[in-house]
Amino acid sequence: MKTLLLFLLTAVAEIVGCYLPYLWLRKAGSAWLLLPAALSLALFVWLLSLHPTASGRVYAAYGGVYVAVALVWLWRVDAVVPTRWDLLGAALCLAGMAVIMLSPRPA
Repeated sequence: MKTLLLFLLTAVAEIVGCYLPYLWLRKAGSAWLLLPAALSLALFVWLLSLHPTASGRVYAAYGGVYVAVALVWLWRVDAVVPTRWDLLGAALCLAGMAVIMLSPRPA
């Protein structure tokens, strides 16, 4: 559960860090959005470093959580309801994350 929460926080930090420059570039937002964006991306990198397993495994598993969180962002921030296909894709990604993170490891 701790790992999943860490993945969720990591995903939110990455999405915010990418969304704010998007607002600046595509939606005529203030250039001041780049400062919290940079801080959010720095937080994202730091959070990734807190995971207790090999970095490649963390990055692979994190991708599944990122997909699910991005769809929640689509729904809550962009006000676009995900389709059943979006949800199926996210479920498959989360299943892949679970296989990667919960599988037995050699001693």
